[in-house]
Amino acid sequence: MTIKELLFTGADTLCKAGIADYRQDAWYLLSYYMNIERNEYYKDPGRIVTDDEIRGYNELIDIRAARKPLQYIIREQEFMGLRFKVDENVLIPRQDTEILAELAIKYADGKRVLDMCTGSGCIAVSIAGYSKAASVTASDISCKAIDIAVKNAEYNGVNVEFVVSDMWDNIKGQYDMLVSNPPYITSDEMKELMPEVALYEPHLALCGGEDGLDYYRRILSGIKGRITKGGMAFFEIGCSQAEQVGVLLKEHGFTDIRIEKDLAGLDRVVWGLAE
Repeated sequence: MTIKELLFTGADTLCKAGIADYRQDAWYLLSYYMNIERNEYYKDPGRIVTDDEIRGYNELIDIRAARKPLQYIIREQEFMGLRFKVDENVLIPRQDTEILAELAIKYADGKRVLDMCTGSGCIAVSIAGYSKAASVTASDISCKAIDIAVKNAEYNGVNVEFVVSDMWDNIKGQYDMLVSNPPYITSDEMKELMPEVALYEPHLALCGGEDGLDYYRRILSGIKGRITKGGMAFFEIGCSQAEQVGVLLKEHGFTDIRIEKDLAGLDRVVWGLAE
């Protein structure tokens, strides 16, 4: 069997398993397993593969066909042009969250920034990487998530202070900016998640309670005195939650509430200024 035939066979298996991006995923798994770039592949698509290579690649294809996310198989995901290590202890960084990161970076220069519910650390590391003058702290209740986030900061060569904390419990001092992508999926929506998310991603980082707003309430209920006057709070939201999160911000002393949309035109970030 040639490497081209192996790739096509893998793509066919994923297609039959109902994987939407079956061609792309088959290629990424081939690239990962064979440690090969596209230009190398196209130089010799007729290369004969060994039985061990066939067996090893097909094992990865079968894992993906069982709906394990590609990123958890190859242990990596790109975000904001950076590479992040991921495993089942953290959510996979998503393109929608880049809206939050880009907005925070725009205002973070010279600021003391707290990224709460950091997960993989993708937001905190991106802010630290693209806003060199920012002082960034990141927190999460999960020790295993913080372990991954620490590795990602080291991997990308940035300085971030990480704290294991349930909301504000272990957070010290004041900050000029709060950034958070908290769990915001409702209890009913949790029942409808696609298999890749429902079976593999950490539910602790997904479910925001009956209306999806539990963590916004918890964060904002403890925010008084934690954010400097004129400081900012940025939240990623579910696309139907902008008005409700905006109301919560106002109730806790924030003004000039704004909404940012994602590339699909859906509400994605709500933010405001502390009085």
